[in-house]
Amino acid sequence: MASRQAVLGMEQASFFYGSGRVFENVSFLLDDARTALVGENGAGKSTLLKCLTGALELNAGQVIRSRGLRIGQVPQHVPEGLAAQPVREVLAQSLARVGQEGEDWRIDVLVDEIGVDPEILDKPFGTLSGGWQRLMLIAAAARLEEPDILILDEPTNHLDLANINTLERWLTTEFAVPMLIVSHDREFLDRVTERTLFLRADGVHAFKTRFSVAREELLRRDATAAARARQEEREIKRLEQAAARYKVWAVKNPDLNKRKNAVESRIARIEKERTQTYVARERRLELADGDIDARVALRLSNLDVKVPGGDRTLIGIERLTIAAGERVALLGTNGTGKSTLLAALAAAYDPGREHYDGQAPVRFNPACRLAYFDQTMSDLPTTTRILDYVVEAEGVTEKDAVRQLAGAGFAFVRLKEPIGVLSYGERARLVFLKMKLLRPNFYILDEPTNHLDIEGQEDLEAQLEKSDVSCIFVSHDRFFTRTVATRFLEIRKGRLVETDDADAFFDSQV
Repeated sequence: MASRQAVLGMEQASFFYGSGRVFENVSFLLDDARTALVGENGAGKSTLLKCLTGALELNAGQVIRSRGLRIGQVPQHVPEGLAAQPVREVLAQSLARVGQEGEDWRIDVLVDEIGVDPEILDKPFGTLSGGWQRLMLIAAAARLEEPDILILDEPTNHLDLANINTLERWLTTEFAVPMLIVSHDREFLDRVTERTLFLRADGVHAFKTRFSVAREELLRRDATAAARARQEEREIKRLEQAAARYKVWAVKNPDLNKRKNAVESRIARIEKERTQTYVARERRLELADGDIDARVALRLSNLDVKVPGGDRTLIGIERLTIAAGERVALLGTNGTGKSTLLAALAAAYDPGREHYDGQAPVRFNPACRLAYFDQTMSDLPTTTRILDYVVEAEGVTEKDAVRQLAGAGFAFVRLKEPIGVLSYGERARLVFLKMKLLRPNFYILDEPTNHLDIEGQEDLEAQLEKSDVSCIFVSHDRFFTRTVATRFLEIRKGRLVETDDADAFFDSQV
């Protein structure tokens, strides 16, 4: 159980990489709630977590922590070197971290409590799905390490909906411990957390409420501050004009210098106490607003989607039509073939063919210009310079590329760096920028929000909603799926089934 005296936070904390500021003047104190830490890509959330846990040292300010505080933490990515170890050995490492080697009976109790088959303990850790690897590490940190506070960095990344629902249940009902959770999954945050911290360039803004309510309040504060700043600006201009008049009149009546000085003193007071407003970094995520000059964008008939490299059929599609402008969400449990279907559609697209065989199982409209976003971004050339990658798009000059990259939030000084130095969120933005420059009118998107921050997700939602592009996508982000899709298809027992209610599917994933 977490200690009531557990204290963790920061006071006037700042961290720099060289001369580059990551965060500055950050102050907060965690309580016994499940707290969300939210911020843009690059705001410094993961770095802040490392400073809290002692992995990095602050440049200024201090970390506040109670004596003997025990922190359980699970990083954003599964650590390397665990794949060949039995699951029991991986879990035993959590016991070793807290000096309880040999207490393996606690592992058996944990597995029983979370409803996992005990036989899993003897399997190599790498045979578990990526989602279950993360879930087992979270369970071990939360229970076996008996932390005073649990820190989770992007815990829903790469989890399917069933695993997300499992994680939500664990965090809200099974694991009674204070938490600090970094996530871009808005619905997950609303379901799990009770308090919200926004990390921005102007510090941390704390709210004792869930994410969606907190964000509305933060935006209201920003709007109020901006209005007050505009009013102060108008008042300063009015007073400056008055001071200028008194200066002219004082030539004939020196007594008016006192009024001029009084007005200038008032201007100085307003300037000193001037309202500070927050301006988010300009990082537009835009899609090309193309359209298809026909009613049908894609036809499928008698298409068998097989296991990659095998003969087993995952999905059999007798007939499917996607109309121009439709945005289709593909639903299904893990392993049903969602990503495999998207990859098959992308592979069948051949822009060099003016006419498609009328008997082909996949037939795109000849006017279709396809863009495919692969969740792994495996085709991204990490050694290529950022600027060169964008200039590769047909008709894009270096000047155009610099302008487009600046609009997407890439600083000029970074444009000659290799893509490999970018965070995954920045890589996703870069891929979407390149896709836009290719002027597609049909998007195939496999987990497009995985690495986007909340502002990026909202940009993508807005672009898809206002454009005339066609789209078929897979996403475990429930909020994104509800917002964007105009149609839902569920993979059920190897067939595509039309459904009107995505929530029924979401709720069934337990």
